[in-house]
Amino acid sequence: MSTATPITAPVFDPVNVTQELIRCPSVTPDREGGLDVVQRHLEQLGFTCHRMTYHNEPGSYEVDNLYARFGTKSPNLAFAGHTDVVPEGNRERWGDIDPYKGEIRDGILWGRGTVDMKAGIGCFIAAVSSWLAKNKETFNGSFSFIITGDEEHEAINGTKPVMQWLEARGEKIDACLVGEPTNPLEMGDCVHIGRRGSINTFITLKGKQGHVAYQRNVLNPVPAAVAMVSALQNLTLDQGNEWFEPSNLEITQFETAKCAENVIPSEVKLRFNIRFNDEQTGEGLQQLIRETVEPIASEYGTEYDIRFRVSGEAFRTDPNDDFVALVQNAVEEIAHRRPRLSTEGGITDARYLVPHCVTVEYGPLDNTMHQIGEHIPVAHIHELHQVYERIIDKFFSS
Repeated sequence: MSTATPITAPVFDPVNVTQELIRCPSVTPDREGGLDVVQRHLEQLGFTCHRMTYHNEPGSYEVDNLYARFGTKSPNLAFAGHTDVVPEGNRERWGDIDPYKGEIRDGILWGRGTVDMKAGIGCFIAAVSSWLAKNKETFNGSFSFIITGDEEHEAINGTKPVMQWLEARGEKIDACLVGEPTNPLEMGDCVHIGRRGSINTFITLKGKQGHVAYQRNVLNPVPAAVAMVSALQNLTLDQGNEWFEPSNLEITQFETAKCAENVIPSEVKLRFNIRFNDEQTGEGLQQLIRETVEPIASEYGTEYDIRFRVSGEAFRTDPNDDFVALVQNAVEEIAHRRPRLSTEGGITDARYLVPHCVTVEYGPLDNTMHQIGEHIPVAHIHELHQVYERIIDKFFSS
């Protein structure tokens, strides 16, 4: 734990902080200093910082995390996010742009993590600094930062155990803003109040390898695998509802054991993902999948192994909560458009925050996240900074 109480707190520029974060090539888990950058800025603002490392499951990453707090009183407004990023991909396809340089060209900031989600964290820090510069003497609440280094992969040693740690300490958060990218077309398009759940299924079908001309001596697992894929894709999971689109199954791997062209393979590996709404549960989908593939394996006389990984259940914040309207109002005042409420997109660490406090997501455009050439207009960073500061102002004035 570290504590800093500066005499005069600085005001940080959101673009500069974002560039500092981009220059840390913090591919999951963040071991390249992204969390150090966040901690250094927050300590200059007077935050008390706690660093905690978790490694809760065998074979998982050891992950460093940061919880920081300014103030001791309620209400406590939290900002949550992650400094880790996905790999940059084929470096040659970035051309002459270094994905970890944080270079600005023609008003565009380029680099891995600009959108997902280092600009969000940079704007969080800058918004708190600029707001405190004007209101520190009369401030009677608290700010918190919950920043992890493993959101982009397993996400089991980060926000989840940090929230358990906070709960054990009796530390209460009243509302939380997550800076994930939320806007599909223009700034001000969407405020996210939920996300679909995610389950990955891994099936290995076992056959008996042999010559294709002597099929009586072998067991080909491919026909069973094809039948399983057909049955799975023909499942109608649900029709969706007011807040969620229909649950969706996508086959992501169909791979046979490598062998010569005249050899029947010994096994087939299947992998598929279901993004599911709040009409489904991870446990219920596991049962449905087993009931779908078991008769097929039996029919073809094929043994198989199956395992599941539920990354998270579907979640949603109450759309009528006052904090939801507050965020919408702040976005509208700065972006000059009323953002719709959405549950679209990939799963985020907000799933670990919703059980503890009202949680809303708002951040940059999502059109280049995880892509080669990820970038964000500098103007969007400044706008996002203004939105976050307006949210702070509304939250504590209310």
